[in-house]
Amino acid sequence: MKPHHLVCLALLCACGHPQTTDWPVYGGGKDARHYSPLSQIDTANVGRLAIAWTYHTGDDDKGTQIQVNGLEAGGVFYGVSPRLRLFALDAATGRVRWVFDPKGVGESSLSVCRGVALYKDERVFYSAGAHLFCVDAHTGRLIPDFGQNGILDLRTGLDRPVDKEYVASTTPGIIYKDLLIIGCRVDETTPAAPGSIRAYDVHTGQRRWIFHTIPWPGEPGYDAWADTAAWRHAGGANAWAGFSLDEANGIVYAPIGSASYDFYGGKRKGDDRYANCVLALDAATGKRIWHFQTVHHDLWDRDLPTAPVLVDIRKDNEPVAAVAQITKSGFVFLLDRATGQPLYPVREVAVDTVSELAGEKPWPTQPFPTFLPAFARSDAGGQEKNAVASGILRSGAPDADSLARRYAGYRKGLFVPPSREGTVIFPGFDGGGEWGGPSYDPATGYLYVNACEMPWVLTMVDVTPEPQKTNGEAGKALYVARCMSCHGPERQGGGNYPSLLRAPRDYTYARFTRLLETGRRMMPAFADLDSGQRQALASVILEDRKLQNRPFSGGKQQVDGYDAMPFTSTGYNKFLSRDGYPAITPPWGTLTAIDLNRGRIVWRDTLGDTPLGHTGTENYGGSVVTAGGLVFIAATRDARLRAYNKRDGRLLWETALPACGFATPTVYAVDGKEYLVIACGGGKLNTASGDAYVAFALP
Repeated sequence: MKPHHLVCLALLCACGHPQTTDWPVYGGGKDARHYSPLSQIDTANVGRLAIAWTYHTGDDDKGTQIQVNGLEAGGVFYGVSPRLRLFALDAATGRVRWVFDPKGVGESSLSVCRGVALYKDERVFYSAGAHLFCVDAHTGRLIPDFGQNGILDLRTGLDRPVDKEYVASTTPGIIYKDLLIIGCRVDETTPAAPGSIRAYDVHTGQRRWIFHTIPWPGEPGYDAWADTAAWRHAGGANAWAGFSLDEANGIVYAPIGSASYDFYGGKRKGDDRYANCVLALDAATGKRIWHFQTVHHDLWDRDLPTAPVLVDIRKDNEPVAAVAQITKSGFVFLLDRATGQPLYPVREVAVDTVSELAGEKPWPTQPFPTFLPAFARSDAGGQEKNAVASGILRSGAPDADSLARRYAGYRKGLFVPPSREGTVIFPGFDGGGEWGGPSYDPATGYLYVNACEMPWVLTMVDVTPEPQKTNGEAGKALYVARCMSCHGPERQGGGNYPSLLRAPRDYTYARFTRLLETGRRMMPAFADLDSGQRQALASVILEDRKLQNRPFSGGKQQVDGYDAMPFTSTGYNKFLSRDGYPAITPPWGTLTAIDLNRGRIVWRDTLGDTPLGHTGTENYGGSVVTAGGLVFIAATRDARLRAYNKRDGRLLWETALPACGFATPTVYAVDGKEYLVIACGGGKLNTASGDAYVAFALP
């Protein structure tokens, strides 16, 4: 046997996955497999599933969501409400045991929460906005000997002052021995906090180690950044999507996002070392073991969207311990778990490097895996001479001719740089693969990946200095520099970012300026703006003509330095037809089973229905695979929960939900009875919000 495979075999033996009926970790286990060994619910009886209990949190509102993959351990189910109240239920009945409300601690800046971390059935760790809470698992009360009376402010401990910048945690950390390892979400524009990974003592809250994802002087990777001062001011490169852990070997695996600003890299020249990487760290010390970069010098917001999955495959008839990393581009990278080396060749392919944006220097090549097929279309016809004739544009759209003309004027193709005329981003900003993540079945070696196939158009504009004598003039300039990339040039919103056209009716001046200071949900805080700048921005967004005409009293926008970007985007704009559907041919959402051993797609189904038929829909949340032969998934815009035969992809069961289940299901057993729970929070994709956790079981 080859030495390389001896190492892998040792990892396989040491990394055994115990059979359990609980779901004690986000994603089911620290291996991120989304797998349950339960088989009571199987392919023969899944059609008999019925609602066992429903829990209503009672705090949903317009636009709220629940993206939570709930935990279950020892007969207790832990979840989080739309307004980020942590709760514990009897897992068999849904009866409430306790509720913890974070109100009063940064409640105005609440973001989404995707789950919690549980330490020995004793302590529950979860985040609401910038604050990490340590809650007694038995009583629902804060544990005062952790941090400051049970709370940590995640804006501290980053080795750089970021008190005026946006920091939040949406995906839970992971427990290794007595450490809680966490990442964070930061601003994707500038200024932005760094995305460093930290480990805290679970008992005291003391920081035990930090890994700088933007390397400091003397650290590995520092010399890869052309700007030797990047560690002082560059932001992003953050592990917002969670972690996986090889506990026996003490290795934590992190999926790293892009460096800020997402769409212009003229001030971060180089490959942006550790951004867009699968990163393996010593879980006890935070020291780098290896990294593998999936995008060089990202200009397209190609964050790694979910934790790498620890998989056991066979190559050349020998066992290999590996990690499988899905991407927003629809690729799967299969890497050796111990070394990070690709198990099959990855080609560095020459890509378009022509950018009309002054100062930009796109990286000349990008990595393409060769063994595993893509699970989504990754080019909306960039190589096609006639997009309509080739069937890429939806010929039945009511404005098909107009779409064809618009499409012809855009730049197209995977890894084509952003442009002023517009560049098609496909799969969209939300994938391909997204934060729900895949599931992996150790019995078959299949990886199940749900994907979105939505074209977006990225259009860049110049940020030019404008007169700033009045609040109106200054507010317009601030809007272009700080708000337009999310909310669009006409404040119409786009993607996951809401319209601001109702702001004059929905917000008072005091409430709006408070929002600028704290942020809320998808919106980062703008604490760096002074009172005069906040007043100017408020005058424009609230359409206060009287206030707009007053003299501007704030400081001038920075026109040089790292944070002053010469270009910004016009927002997150989907390429839609007049009837509101994607301008390309279906499918627009899929579920694919990939055989990791043989490198082939086993089956694929369109995921989700629209009034046009079985077209697929955008989908958020992941799947779960079970020993009972099933793949369960909600995730779709049509508010359904479905069960597929994991071997052949046949749809065996589906049911309507009270609101869209934009979350990953939880599977567990109590007293021999198997339960399937899905959070039904809706709120995304302009769907109705909900407040329900629904549990299914056999009668």
